[in-house]
Amino acid sequence: MGLVLFISNSLVVFDYYMSEANRDSSRKATHEPYRMRFRSLSWRRRANDCVLWAKMKQFLKNINPFNDKTEMPILLYVIKIILAFFLCKYAGELIAEGIVILIHFAAGKNPFRGEIFSPQTITLITYYGYIIVIGITLLYWKLFRKKPLSGMGITGRFGSYFIGAAAAVLLVGFSLLAVMPTGAIEYHGIFRKIDFAVIFLMLGGFIVQGAMEELLCRGLVFFSLKDRAPLPATIGVSTVLFIIPHLPTLSDGQPIFVIIGILDLILISVIFSLFTIRFENVWAACGLHSVWNFILYNILGLNLSGNDTQIAAVFDVRSVGENALNGGPYGIEASVLTAAVLAAAIFLILFLMKRKDHRAKNDSLDPLSPKESEQEGQI
Repeated sequence: MGLVLFISNSLVVFDYYMSEANRDSSRKATHEPYRMRFRSLSWRRRANDCVLWAKMKQFLKNINPFNDKTEMPILLYVIKIILAFFLCKYAGELIAEGIVILIHFAAGKNPFRGEIFSPQTITLITYYGYIIVIGITLLYWKLFRKKPLSGMGITGRFGSYFIGAAAAVLLVGFSLLAVMPTGAIEYHGIFRKIDFAVIFLMLGGFIVQGAMEELLCRGLVFFSLKDRAPLPATIGVSTVLFIIPHLPTLSDGQPIFVIIGILDLILISVIFSLFTIRFENVWAACGLHSVWNFILYNILGLNLSGNDTQIAAVFDVRSVGENALNGGPYGIEASVLTAAVLAAAIFLILFLMKRKDHRAKNDSLDPLSPKESEQEGQI
């Protein structure tokens, strides 16, 4: 009897577990499509994340300024060169700033307590300190761009430097001739005491300063982009990067001076680029840039890019009031008349370049030069 009861109870329990197992299997069968769909979505998301990460890595590799990779979309290449510009500029300036601080301490001054050299000495140290920026730029070009210095416009044709210097004399002269008849600038003669030693040192400083800006904007940026990007875009990028460092001093003035100042910066930067194209090197732009600054600051004694620090000059030329004719506190580099002179110069340069190209094209199409034609006639 006990055996019968045991067998019957066992069958009941077995039947219960079998029914539960059937229910579980039906539940799994019902939810299995949802589980598969979830797993499919999960793998898809992971795949998308992997693709996104791969694209991000490729993007960072492309714009990394510490490699010489050039095969990429032009926009990414422009970003890469812009990053290289700021890297060279601010790395060089940071090192130069550290050296200046050390010079102060060596002279027994603590610059963190306001113990600094005179404004004239600081100006000279700043300009000559740009040698560090030049060195960083050249080192970057050799190590990471892996190209000869001729690839950034440093060629043996140094004579074009003096052509740029002569052009600077003409541009400043015509700008003064345009402004002075309006009475916005007055001439008060020659200074009685002229510190020629300081003027000579400032000339050297401006040679360094002008070369630094041109090696960055025209040497590094322009020559890196000219074979990859359209010419207007190449000039535009180098011009924007030329303007940015000038904005802090320019933004201190009234809106009218800011607008005209930016216009003048655009025009003079275009002239620098046209000189670079015409002479196929940076020397002409360097000469124009350095001598332009030197004449305004140390020959005429006018404000230079908003710098009104009193320093040695030859002629006593002063602005009368602050207006759009004399550029106000920024100097004639924010003058509307200077803008007109620079715009006229651009048209003249383009005309001369076009005429030169036209002559070269005609010479290439002419089977015999005049000299060869004459020799053939004699035969």
